Amino acid sequence: MRRGAGCTHRIQSHSFALCATRRRCAHLHEASDSVHPLLSGHRTLGLDSNVLIYRLEDAGALVQAAANLVDGAAGGQLEAVFSAVGPVEVLTGPARAGDGSLFEMAADTLRDLRIRVVPLDGPGAEDAACLRSSTALGLEDAVHLACARSAGATAFVTNDRRIRSTERLAVIGLADLAPADPESAGAV
Repeated sequence: MRRGAGCTHRIQSHSFALCATRRRCAHLHEASDSVHPLLSGHRTLGLDSNVLIYRLEDAGALVQAAANLVDGAAGGQLEAVFSAVGPVEVLTGPARAGDGSLFEMAADTLRDLRIRVVPLDGPGAEDAACLRSSTALGLEDAVHLACARSAGATAFVTNDRRIRSTERLAVIGLADLAPADPESAGAV
């Protein structure tokens, strides 16, 4: 397995190629001209690991919502940020399965997305500690929120209904962004 290459910088998305290879969502290479109403006013979004796990899945409304977010970032309609804990969470499943090619595909996909990976620095660690002390958040979720806030995100997208909005960061449910018709292109 390839180790450490490209995890901390932004590179262009190849989501169209990934989708075409899997024979699904081929329309995603065309950026939508509209932003989902729940995202209006938010230029920078933090993404939870579960959003990118759905992005790696094959079908369903949440897969489409995640793909729309990733493609919105690739098209420059929004900036997406992801804490450094995120790749660990996303890649643990393929690593645990012991499938080297599945791990490589997931790692390559993560490296190719136009999503900025935000490291946990000293002030971010302090913010995560404060979030943990004032909420019921686990370590990973507190780090995700703290990194999103330090990167200037004003919203955090997750499918974890236990995560609530905080000061300076609105939480938006991925399911709330899912298109009514999963086959439709939908808005970012």
